[in-house]
Amino acid sequence: MQVSSVNNVKIYNLSHGKSLPEWLSDRKKRALQKKDVDVRRRIELIQDFEMPTVCTSIRVSRDGQYILAAGTYKPRVRCYDTHQLSLKFERCLDSDVVAFEILSDDYSKLVFLHIDRYVEFHSQHGFYYKTRIPKFGRDFSYHYPSCDLYFVGASSEIYRLNLEQGRFLNSLQTSAVEVNVCDINPVHHLFAAGTLEGKVECWDPRVRNRVGLLDCALSSVTEGTEVEGLPSISALKFNGSLGMAVGTSTGQGKVFSSIEPQSNINDMCVYPGSGMLFTANEDPKMNTFYVPALGPAPRWCSFLDNLTEELEENPETTVYDDYKFVTRKDLENLGLTHLIGSALLRAYMHGFFMDIRLYHKVKTLANPFAYEEYRKDKIRQKIEESRTQRVQLKTLPKVNKELAIKLMEEGEEENELGNRKKKGKTSTNILHDDRFKVMFENPDYQVDEQSEEYRLLNPIVSKVSQKRRKQLQQLAQQEAELRKEEEDEEPEGRASSEEEEESSDDDDKSWVEEVREQRRLLRVEERERKYKERKQQDPQSQNQPRFYQIKAGEEFRSFKDVARKQKMQKASLEERLKLEEQSGMLNLSDTAVGSKQLTFTLKKSEKQRSQQQAERDHHEERRKIRRAAGHLHSRRGRGRGRGRGRY
Repeated sequence: MQVSSVNNVKIYNLSHGKSLPEWLSDRKKRALQKKDVDVRRRIELIQDFEMPTVCTSIRVSRDGQYILAAGTYKPRVRCYDTHQLSLKFERCLDSDVVAFEILSDDYSKLVFLHIDRYVEFHSQHGFYYKTRIPKFGRDFSYHYPSCDLYFVGASSEIYRLNLEQGRFLNSLQTSAVEVNVCDINPVHHLFAAGTLEGKVECWDPRVRNRVGLLDCALSSVTEGTEVEGLPSISALKFNGSLGMAVGTSTGQGKVFSSIEPQSNINDMCVYPGSGMLFTANEDPKMNTFYVPALGPAPRWCSFLDNLTEELEENPETTVYDDYKFVTRKDLENLGLTHLIGSALLRAYMHGFFMDIRLYHKVKTLANPFAYEEYRKDKIRQKIEESRTQRVQLKTLPKVNKELAIKLMEEGEEENELGNRKKKGKTSTNILHDDRFKVMFENPDYQVDEQSEEYRLLNPIVSKVSQKRRKQLQQLAQQEAELRKEEEDEEPEGRASSEEEEESSDDDDKSWVEEVREQRRLLRVEERERKYKERKQQDPQSQNQPRFYQIKAGEEFRSFKDVARKQKMQKASLEERLKLEEQSGMLNLSDTAVGSKQLTFTLKKSEKQRSQQQAERDHHEERRKIRRAAGHLHSRRGRGRGRGRGRY
């Protein structure tokens, strides 16, 4: 059993835990209960309360004795007896069930709406009759006074099937494109249908006319709500004669509590007169929940009330109190990446759960002085909080002092301009905003002015602030000029828009140049850093002379040849040809094809030369060990012919 609390509402998941197979012996079951906590804490109210693959819908009979569930695969319906707490019978069907209803007090009369538009009737012994509706159905309700079945689905019509006469009656025409759900009030038998457009249409079965229309989609959308799409009606249920609950596809409505099982929910039903509810999920197991706030436990499992009272008297710590959630980055910082895949870490979402005791132990070993630093920070915060009651002076924060000075100056300028415009109107400052208070208190938020990002962004930010100051100055100047005009009634000249645009262009060019200069300085610093690293790795190489190896086939003249080669590589093709022609390295002659001829020789690499030398040595060795075979004469054997062979 698992306990959860949402909106201070206790919810007990009675089907949580592992299920044991029937073929296990009692001895093995007792052994598993001793070893496994989940097996020991589980509560199995109804035996084999599950489906082979998926459960699609679930219902409880009016007398409360039988619980029927439809699922797949293969399509089937199962009936469970609460008096025996076990499976009573199982029937297989031809197709999947969309919805079904219990017409009698027990399981003797059942109606199934299939996915292939068939409506199938079952009696106590089994299958009874099958018919088909014109459109694909989504839901249906049974009107007891007239014995009519109302079917809704992918159509604007509501189909009526009378079970007393055994024929279809005139359908009801709605104003919607499609109808999703429907329900009939058990007191005054008002029929309500929830449409795809988010409206609820109410019909009186006695006169077969619409008596009311409720636009739930329009009323659910307010100013503070965010809706992704049209809130169509997805659930509808009457409560008494005057109460009705409506559920929308976008989730509008007042939430009492919430249940989030491991798999998606297909259907849900509440046991009559109790706080127990059953859910049909995209999972073989059907979940059973008990909410004491909704009502008491059913009579066939009244022991749940005593059990929940004992749990409330002796509250236990939840599972997550003993575990710590860590991400992969946290594991890398703690040096515990080798534990991934072991039993000490349990994968969950984007991280892992680990034992809180192991986490504290590793945290202490990784940073033994962390607690002392935390204690000092807390003491410092308490002292600073006590100082706030004294007379405050205009002091700079301990963190990001340069940024604070800059913000103070900008705030003073803005306040001066605001006072000129309207007295008492000042702009808000980040320094006095509680949302950014940590930025000037926590050293982790210190701005690193030597970082690459800051040096590249600082010219842009500074130019933006300069433009802002200029704009403030221009506004102040314009206000002063307007005042003079009003006093003297003599307009004075102003700077033209062209001059302002030229000044802005000059400012843009200046910050671009500053960014380029910062990039150049960063490249120079990077080269110096790499040079220092090489120097630190091999300090003796700086004091020893450098030796150069002359390749085979080359003649060393002087170090000027190296400089000349480097110069030749940087020169253009035309310059290289002229220099080679002057030095005699380039041969030019007139031919039929053209007047230019280039003679060159390919240089072989050391690997190619060694390979060719090995091949020559191999051929020479084979030539030495080869023996002549001229002294051997061929011998002709005796065949079937008449000739004689000779040696």
